[in-house]
Amino acid sequence: MRKIGRALVFFAFFSGAVGTVLFGQTPSGKTAAAVQTKDRIVIDGVMNEPAWNTAARLGDFIQFEPERGRPASFGTVVRVLYDARAIYFGFVCDDPQPGRITAGESRRDAELSVDDCVAVCLDTFSNKRNCYYFMTNVLGTQSDGRIVDDGLTTDSTWDGVWSSAARRTDSGWTAEIAIEFRSLKYNPGAASAWGLNVGRVVPRTLETSFWTGPLDSPYRVSQYGQLTGLDLENAEGRLLVIPHVVAKLEKGERAEANAGLDARYALSQAISGDLTINPDFATVEADQEQVNLTRFELNLPEKRNFFLEGSEIYRQRIQLFYSRRIGDIYGGLKLYGKSGIFEFSGMTVQARPQGTIEDAANFSVIRLKSDVMKSSTIGLLAANKNIVGRNYGTAGLDASLAFTDYFKFTGQLAFSYGDRSTDNVAFFLRPTYDTATFHFHIRYSQLGKYFGDNANAVGFVSDDNRRELDSALEKTFWVKAWGFERIAYNSNYNIYWGTDGTRRSWQIDEGLLFDFKNKLSLEVQHHEEYKLYEKDFRNRETELTLGFNTREWQSVEVNYAFGRNFDLDFQLVEGTVNAKLTGDLAFEYGLTRLLFRPDPEGESTWIHSLRVTNYFTKDLFLKVFLQLNSAIEKRYVQVLFVYRFQPPFGLVQLAYQKGSALFGERGNQSSMVFFKAAYMF
Repeated sequence: MRKIGRALVFFAFFSGAVGTVLFGQTPSGKTAAAVQTKDRIVIDGVMNEPAWNTAARLGDFIQFEPERGRPASFGTVVRVLYDARAIYFGFVCDDPQPGRITAGESRRDAELSVDDCVAVCLDTFSNKRNCYYFMTNVLGTQSDGRIVDDGLTTDSTWDGVWSSAARRTDSGWTAEIAIEFRSLKYNPGAASAWGLNVGRVVPRTLETSFWTGPLDSPYRVSQYGQLTGLDLENAEGRLLVIPHVVAKLEKGERAEANAGLDARYALSQAISGDLTINPDFATVEADQEQVNLTRFELNLPEKRNFFLEGSEIYRQRIQLFYSRRIGDIYGGLKLYGKSGIFEFSGMTVQARPQGTIEDAANFSVIRLKSDVMKSSTIGLLAANKNIVGRNYGTAGLDASLAFTDYFKFTGQLAFSYGDRSTDNVAFFLRPTYDTATFHFHIRYSQLGKYFGDNANAVGFVSDDNRRELDSALEKTFWVKAWGFERIAYNSNYNIYWGTDGTRRSWQIDEGLLFDFKNKLSLEVQHHEEYKLYEKDFRNRETELTLGFNTREWQSVEVNYAFGRNFDLDFQLVEGTVNAKLTGDLAFEYGLTRLLFRPDPEGESTWIHSLRVTNYFTKDLFLKVFLQLNSAIEKRYVQVLFVYRFQPPFGLVQLAYQKGSALFGERGNQSSMVFFKAAYMF
C-alpha cells in the first residue's frame, strides 16, 4: 500500500505542476449581446413574433469542413432571445436547392448529422471545458447531450427539457429552439456570460460550419465565442418528480403491477440531487446482437435513465465504474453539481438479489474533478461494491491536460481491492496531437496481473496482466477532384506483454476511406494480429465496405470480410438498409452472416435485425423490432407504442414482447405485455 500511496501522490503532483504551465487556447473573439424579452415566444418554426426583430443576430458562419476557415457556402443567420423561463434560438438557413434538403431522422437522440440540421452549444459556466449541445433537423427532431473536457468525451445520453420546431421555405428552412433554464446548471447573476457556438450541417455537400472558427474540432469548447449580458436568476421549479406505474402480463403467469418514482431537487442552480425508488427497467430497449471475434467481454451501452443522467463524468480510459455491473435495484441516490473549480458526483444504489446467483449488494461511487488553468482537469474516482460484508472496488486519479491548441496529455493511475491484494495497480500515459484533419497519439498502459479480478466487481476491464504500447495515426484529405470528395487514412499499432515479460499480443490495423461525389463510398480495412493463449494464434481480417448515400440517413451499406480467427477460417457478410417508405414510416434492416470453417462449436450464425417505425409526430410513434440469432436460437420481437406528452420524461408506453431482450441470451420465449405511464410534476 505504501507503493500505491507514493504513486498516487506523484501522479497528483505531476498533474498539478504541469497544469500550472499550460498555454491557453486561442479564442475566437466573437461575442454577442443577449437580449431579454417579455413577449411570449411560440415554438412553431416561424419567427413571426415582434421580439425576434430586436434579438441578437449571429451570422458569417465559417466552415469546419471541407474547406476549413472559408466562409460557409450557404447563408445562415441565428437570432438569440431569453426570458425568465428559457433561452431561445431562431435559425434562418438559406439553401439554393431547397428540394434537396434532407430530412429522415425522427427518433430522439438519433445521429442528426445525416440530415440537414442545426446545433446550439452552451458553455453555461464559461469555463472553456464543458458544454450542453442541442440539435434539430427539418422535422423538429431533437438530439441533446454533453461535451466534456474540451471535446475529449461526448455523451448523447443526457436529456433536457426543451422544445423545437422547423419549417421548409422557398429559400431553405427555418427552426426555433427553446431551452428551459431548469434543465441547465449555471451560476445565477447579473451581466453573466456563457460560452456559445451555433452550427449547421449540410450532409449532401459534406459541409459543417459554425459561428466561431476556424475550429480544430466541433467539440473544442475552448474555441467557442461568448454570449454576454445575461441577467440570470434561479430557474423556477426546483423539484421535479416523475412517478410511474408499470403493469406486466406474461403468458401462464399472474399479472404484476408496481409503481415507483424518480425525483430531482435543485439544491442550487448548479447542484442537484436525484432519488429513484423501485425504478422501471422492464421496457428498456433491447440489446443489439452483434458478432464478437475476440475472447474478451463486450462493453454494452447503458440504457437506464437513473444511471444515464450525468454519466459522462464517470467515463475513463481505464473504466473504474461500469453501471451495467449493477442489476435490478430497490432504489438509489445521486448528487451532481459544480462549485467554483470543482465538479462532483456521488451515487449509492441498493441492488436486489440476482436470483440464486448473488445476494443483495450496495454500490457506491464518488467522482471529483477540478479545473486546472485554461481547459484542463484533474480528477478522482472511487467505486465500491459491498456484498455480504465484503468490499470490492477501485480508486484512482486521472488528468486531461491541454498544453496548446493541438497538443494534449491524458493519463490515469488506479488500484483495485478485493480478494487480491497484490499486482492490483494500473495506469496509462497518452500524449496526443490533433488538428482538424490529423490525429496522432502514442499510449503506454500497464495493468497488474490481478487488477481486473477486483475491478470487474464495479468496473470494466476486458483484460489485465499487460504492459501495452499502442499508437494511432489518422489523416483526412479533402481532394475535391477526379470524382473524389474525401480520402481518409487510419492506422493503429498495438503490442502488449504480460507483467512477467512474455509477449502476449501484437496487432496492426490499416484503413482507407474514399468518399465520391456520386454519393458512393468505399472503405478498405486490414487487420493482422498475434495472440498467445493456450497456444500461439495468428489472426487476420480483410474488410471491404461499399456504401451509397451514407452521408445521409437513407442509405445502403454492404460489408464483406474474410480471414482467419483462432485457427478457424471465416467469412463475414454484413448489410444495412435505411429507408423512408413514406414521409412518416421508417425502415431499418441489418443482416449479418458469419461462417466458420471448420465450425466445431457451432458458432456460424445468421443475425437479422429489423426496425419499422411510424412517427405520427416526433413524440407519438409505433415501433416494431425483430431480432434473430441462429447460433443461439434466439427469436425476439417487440411492438412498442409510445406517446410522449411531456417530452422527454412524461409518457405512455404499451409494449408486446416475445423472447429475451438481453444480449446473447436465448431467454424465455413466452409472450409478455407491458404498460407504463409516467407523469412529470
